[in-house]
Amino acid sequence: MLMHPSIDPVALQIGPLAIHWYGLTYLAAFGLFFLLARQRLQHEPYASIRTPSAWSVRDVEDLLFLGVLGVVVGGRIGYCLFYKPGYYLSHPLEIAAVWQGGMSFHGGLVGVLISQWWFARTRGRPWLQVMDLIAPCVPTGLAAGRLGNFINGELWGRVADPTLPWAMVFPGAGPAARHPSQIYQFLLEGLLLFVLLWLLARKPQPMGRVSAAFLIGYGGLRFVAEYFRQPDDFLGLLSLGLSMGQWLCLPMVAAGLGLWVWSGRQRSVGPA
Repeated sequence: MLMHPSIDPVALQIGPLAIHWYGLTYLAAFGLFFLLARQRLQHEPYASIRTPSAWSVRDVEDLLFLGVLGVVVGGRIGYCLFYKPGYYLSHPLEIAAVWQGGMSFHGGLVGVLISQWWFARTRGRPWLQVMDLIAPCVPTGLAAGRLGNFINGELWGRVADPTLPWAMVFPGAGPAARHPSQIYQFLLEGLLLFVLLWLLARKPQPMGRVSAAFLIGYGGLRFVAEYFRQPDDFLGLLSLGLSMGQWLCLPMVAAGLGLWVWSGRQRSVGPA
């Protein structure tokens, strides 16, 4: 049984300015996205699209800017709607209080989908082509976020057998040993999903196939990880003994399966 290292959430203090580890993990997530998305431009079909529709680094910069907006706005609104709708309906001004904490991946995903739809519409590009470009670049950012959760000692796991070698006691979670579910999610939804998607995306695929793989992969891996993650105290487990996170993953997997079938009817992309 291990003890959580109780890392100071403030990485650097300069006078009144405090730089938090969690903020640095967000910066790392956005930086990794930029580097990977630039590399994606060397994959098909993006490498073979010629002017005036050629993809450029400027497109990646715009995708990142819009994606950040989608993550922050969608993640916050999603948390308020999915997890505490009654409270925020009674306190609507607190919806904007992002510094109080509370972000939802699934809400952030909806925000990103909308922001990238707007990008595709204004640039005259197929929306699924845009989503296929960014899908493999997302998991490393998710991995960075889970490291931030671990550093903060938050979103800990369910009670574990204390003989489990990596079971951990978290400050604020009582004396019981728990699963370090943040690390599970770092490994599954972060690193493993990245490797699988990157290997898939390196070869020409039908439009929508990579996006479908992301939806299925994230939804399935998150669904499994939720069995080790402590449900939110104010929600607990819902119908069929599933958490809110698991219920939100089910439509993701269903949409991914539908998109996979649809993409299978399309011609594989290749050099133009």
